[in-house]
Amino acid sequence: MSVRTLSERWIGPGLEGRPRPRAAYALPTLFTAGNVFLGFMSIMQSVQGAQSASPGKMGANPHFQLAAVLIGWAVLLDGLDGRIARLTNTVSEFGREMDSLADVIAFGIAPAVLAFTWGVQLAIGTADPMFRDHLWRVGFFIPFLFLLCGAARLARFNIQKNPVPKNPGRPDRKYFVGLPIPAGASLVAAIVYVSDGAPVPLWPLMLGWLGLLAVLSFLMVSTWRYQSFKDVQLLRPRSWLTFVLGGSLIYLLWTYTAPVLLAITSIYVASGIAVRLGGIVRRRLRRQGPEPEHQLG
Repeated sequence: MSVRTLSERWIGPGLEGRPRPRAAYALPTLFTAGNVFLGFMSIMQSVQGAQSASPGKMGANPHFQLAAVLIGWAVLLDGLDGRIARLTNTVSEFGREMDSLADVIAFGIAPAVLAFTWGVQLAIGTADPMFRDHLWRVGFFIPFLFLLCGAARLARFNIQKNPVPKNPGRPDRKYFVGLPIPAGASLVAAIVYVSDGAPVPLWPLMLGWLGLLAVLSFLMVSTWRYQSFKDVQLLRPRSWLTFVLGGSLIYLLWTYTAPVLLAITSIYVASGIAVRLGGIVRRRLRRQGPEPEHQLG
């Protein structure tokens, strides 16, 4: 007895040659449209957070926190629309282009606006007036750089068929070339969420925040290897260990949502750096090698 895939079950027996029903194509498109909506709402919340915050109100800001939450939900929808399209065999050129445009809004513009309004706008006021003008220029440029590198990352992803990272891994696994833009946006949102939306209060902390954004921008346009997890098949049977780990992760996310989300996003971003540095160290050790022993005759 042959086991049919989910896409075959959706199509039905003997209907492989017929076009898919329109509802099947609409399902992943609805998730993509949801991404656009969440990105737009996140931008609006960031603007409202900037309007409600002032030098005398540097505490928790629900608008900034909600903006971060909306980006997090957009990340979840972005992971679902692609998988649903592949499972139902409804991948289309329109869907790919629409998904990229949605990603620019939800993971490019929305986190860039949040990064500026939460981490730059109020902190600049604490700097010396002599340097304030320069800080404004840097504070505008780095979030724009995040957006620009994210858009370039998406464009490169769209035109490359089988990209190979600079440090290729195992041939039986799939990898991203460079940090995916949803991962960069996730780290920005997780940091804002952990802080309860309280804006950055001092300009030295703002410089550290801008430094992190610059690192994320570089990682997105780099050719370093990141695990894609596209080879994980959710419909296949899993071992008891996977069940236990999955249940534990759900409990931790439910109980300690903010720190667990920050830990997950930080570990994923750092994984590409660790793999790259580890590869450089291994290659140098391999070049040096053990020195040959000289025998006396």
